[in-house]
Amino acid sequence: MKKICILGAGSWGTALSILLANKGHDVTVWSIDKEEVRMLNDFREQRDKLPGVIVPGTIVFTTDMSMALSTAEMVVCAVPSPFVRNTMEHASAYIAAGTIVVDVAKGIEDGTYKTMTQIIEEECPQARVGILSGPSHAEEVGRGIPTTVVAGSVDREVAETIQDTFMTETFRVYTSPDVIGIELGGSLKNVIALAAGMVDGLGFGDNTKAALMTRGIAEITRLVLAMGGHMETVSGLSGIGDLIVTCTSKHSRNRNAGVLMGQGKTYQEAMDQVKMVVEGVYSAKAALALGQMYQVSMPIVEEVNAVLFDGADAREAAMRLFMRDRTMESPNLMWQ
Repeated sequence: MKKICILGAGSWGTALSILLANKGHDVTVWSIDKEEVRMLNDFREQRDKLPGVIVPGTIVFTTDMSMALSTAEMVVCAVPSPFVRNTMEHASAYIAAGTIVVDVAKGIEDGTYKTMTQIIEEECPQARVGILSGPSHAEEVGRGIPTTVVAGSVDREVAETIQDTFMTETFRVYTSPDVIGIELGGSLKNVIALAAGMVDGLGFGDNTKAALMTRGIAEITRLVLAMGGHMETVSGLSGIGDLIVTCTSKHSRNRNAGVLMGQGKTYQEAMDQVKMVVEGVYSAKAALALGQMYQVSMPIVEEVNAVLFDGADAREAAMRLFMRDRTMESPNLMWQ
């Protein structure tokens, strides 16, 4: 069994701490928030973000990063994506060379357009970096509901170590070398989920959402392939799998924020009401910029950005998508 430090005591960090502790690992969880740490130590429950899920007494919660990381054999970066760089910059001094750092945040950094593993590699070059992603809401993982994810790394040994560390009877882990495909799928599905939520908030139907999700995965696929990822990844857990759960689940903060925006709220009002970091908001600009850089058509991402940052009306944005010039569904297919 391993000594594992989880950076971040939100819903996902807490759910993973429960999973790992129940497997017998020695788990310490760090958070910058003193009140959050006090709540978890006093009540053994993440009352704000994972109510009703009891945290094992063996898990240590602390605000002392040095103590949390000093003997860690594996580090899990579970802070929201906008805070990954700053957190890993500070954590790097306490992480020993060769330690596996597992990213579980999903996002693209605004301005640099870097993925989370790229940021971790920059800030913590002595680490061996991997990723864990897929359709995995914390609310269900924390309760032991069967879930399947994928562990990715360019280093096969790292991916298989992550697989061995996390896999349980109810948490099945596959492996993959396609890190960029995994990361883009996990990031861009949040942007598409905002649009799916807007569809619900506008009162449209299942037909509309199915169309949105299908064309959304087409946009994700185009960018993944342009950036060197693989179709198999988009068709897998971190692509279609994560898109389905994030666009349809009551647990999805991105979908829920989109619902509020479809009802007329600004993205800031929606995030305030959801009371969690809505990572799709932070990834939307970067997704649009990457599409432009790689000359990939991403009309849904464009319209989400227009609603988020340009004051566009969600209903009018949806109609613009429907009224685009006619085209083939799959331009690569040819008639004989």
